[in-house]
Amino acid sequence: MTSIPITPPTQFGRRRLMLAGAALPVLGVAGLSGCGTPLPLALPGAPAHDPAAERLLQQSADEHGWAAYRQLSDINVRYDGAWRPLIDRIQPVVVDKGYRGWSEERLMPQAGVVAQAYTGPAGRKHVWWQRGDGSAQRRGEVAVWYDGQPSTNADAQTASALVAEGYGLFLLGPLWLAGQGHVMQMGGNARVDGRACRVVQVWKRPGLGRVALDRVAVFIDADLGITRRVQFTLEGFANTQGAVAEVDTFEHQRRFGVLWPMRSYEEVVHPIRLPAHDWHITGLDVNRGYDAAALRGPVFSGAAAAPAAKV
Repeated sequence: MTSIPITPPTQFGRRRLMLAGAALPVLGVAGLSGCGTPLPLALPGAPAHDPAAERLLQQSADEHGWAAYRQLSDINVRYDGAWRPLIDRIQPVVVDKGYRGWSEERLMPQAGVVAQAYTGPAGRKHVWWQRGDGSAQRRGEVAVWYDGQPSTNADAQTASALVAEGYGLFLLGPLWLAGQGHVMQMGGNARVDGRACRVVQVWKRPGLGRVALDRVAVFIDADLGITRRVQFTLEGFANTQGAVAEVDTFEHQRRFGVLWPMRSYEEVVHPIRLPAHDWHITGLDVNRGYDAAALRGPVFSGAAAAPAAKV
């Protein structure tokens, strides 16, 4: 196991953001107005694919362990973390704070499957998600259970699909995007927590959840080649359309040949800037050998059931 440390956001910086957020009106994204999104989905004319951007993203995927990742049949991870003030009041359905505390999560990356078993102060939530192709005929399959009972709430299902696909992206970064045939362009240079980065813009089809398109900006360390940040649109749920968020990753460790972000931090950056979520990996193992049926709710079964191995 190897570690690649990076300084997380300072407590002063987080405090300043929380104080700024405290003065904001408590509204959904649809009720906010402001300057244009930093990640517009549409550009003048269709975005042209730049092979140089694709090569840079693939190089980052290689640094994250692309060859080893392609050999993973399943990924088993346990998270713990904390929600930041106000975010659950602005986006209560997406956050679902009463149920989204610590979680056991299972991914079958080659099948586009993410399943999540949450435990929070209000009870248990189980999510099954399998990515579609973004068409109206195959928008992806999602199912949600609360305390063992299936939910028919359309908003809960749609928001859960967005979150599940998002957490595949947050955990795996360039590995989740490479080799998918996405249109990519170079996006200039930026700094992330003091590190110089090169940016690759990705038009992700399908998007995050049951939506045809989202845009993802991938911030790649100019020296080390690893992905430090992903910035992304949230078109997959009506109340977050037009919003942009970002996730920074820290304390990377290489296990099973793959580089994992052991800590992550999320902020909303448009139409307002607001801290959202801190979380960290507390358990991780791979290749148990179960099939997708073991991940469907209301609970994990068979080889998927045991907790992720403690790290």
